[in-house]
Amino acid sequence: MSESAQNASHPMLASPNKLKLGVFGLNVSSGCSMTDRPDTLKIEWQESVRVAKLADSLGLEAVIPVARWKGMGGKVNFNHRNFETFTWAAGLSAVTERIGVFATFHVPTVHPVRAAKEVATIDHISGGRFGLNIVAGWNEREIAMFGIPQKEHDVRYDVADDWISLCKQLWTREGEFDYVGPHFTSPGCYSEPKPVQRPWPALMSAGNSARGQEFAAAHADFNFVVAKDVAACGEVAARGRKLAREKFGRTMQVFGQAYIVCRETEKEAQDFVREYVYERGDWEGVRNLLDVLVPNSQSALGDGWESMAANLIAGYGAIPLVGTAEQIVDGLLAFSKAGLDGLTLSWVNYEEGLTQFGEKILPLMRQAGLRQ
Repeated sequence: MSESAQNASHPMLASPNKLKLGVFGLNVSSGCSMTDRPDTLKIEWQESVRVAKLADSLGLEAVIPVARWKGMGGKVNFNHRNFETFTWAAGLSAVTERIGVFATFHVPTVHPVRAAKEVATIDHISGGRFGLNIVAGWNEREIAMFGIPQKEHDVRYDVADDWISLCKQLWTREGEFDYVGPHFTSPGCYSEPKPVQRPWPALMSAGNSARGQEFAAAHADFNFVVAKDVAACGEVAARGRKLAREKFGRTMQVFGQAYIVCRETEKEAQDFVREYVYERGDWEGVRNLLDVLVPNSQSALGDGWESMAANLIAGYGAIPLVGTAEQIVDGLLAFSKAGLDGLTLSWVNYEEGLTQFGEKILPLMRQAGLRQ
């Protein structure tokens, strides 16, 4: 029996829906939209509670935060105000009923002995609804805050391999044991209670590089793919599943990312995107973000810089679902037909967007066979 088959109780794994849905970026200021509109996320606790409860009431499978420690500068200082994700997830687990609640974290910032204990604790608070989104580390400016030099890309995944291996032993082994790995050495390891989920809570990754895909295939129940369009997402998903199956004997679900702008007409939706991206977008902040991802990004990316920047402002690099409710559902169907198991979603205004989603889009998704 594969790891993912044993760990089938998490809401994302147990869901019967053809296209599973998660709310993304609820714990960071501005959410996923780099704009100075006043209706983006403020990051106040009751705001997180309202949105998470709304998503729970609509039957969505998960809320998934962003691991962030500082902002991107510019006029809105994108994501500068943010809730730490382990404690945020513990709080939301206590006030929701059915939805899966994830923490997202950077491997270099948390020792596996501590993380394993925190994960088990939140899994008990949630009654077995917790999940862990593992990020090997990418933002050198943030990692530097911890006094840790950022390691080379593939080495970061080697560390993450060792990190999660120790966690898995802490979640499953009885009594004390010594752990000696290539990056972590821990004598007399012990952790009780074990998580509610067996053998451990649901694991998530966002590996898109070759090494990142291998890490996800080896360990993750869910992997996020970032691609230029739906077809490309499907191709990456197929490769990831094949790698998990053939190299590691595992099954793995693959999720995409989308942002939604739904209006009565397509023109109204497109006009809104132009307004919040081109008139009110944080172009200085997005330049800072792209320079973290690609040094000297404007010269390195050339003619492609502006379109990439606009997409980051609009939805943090997600694929757009812009138009009427019917057009949104057509786009969701395209994701499903391309082979995606689910999507993470964001809006400029999360409460307004989720309410509209429940009223106008979910009924059409049920008619289309995407949701039960």
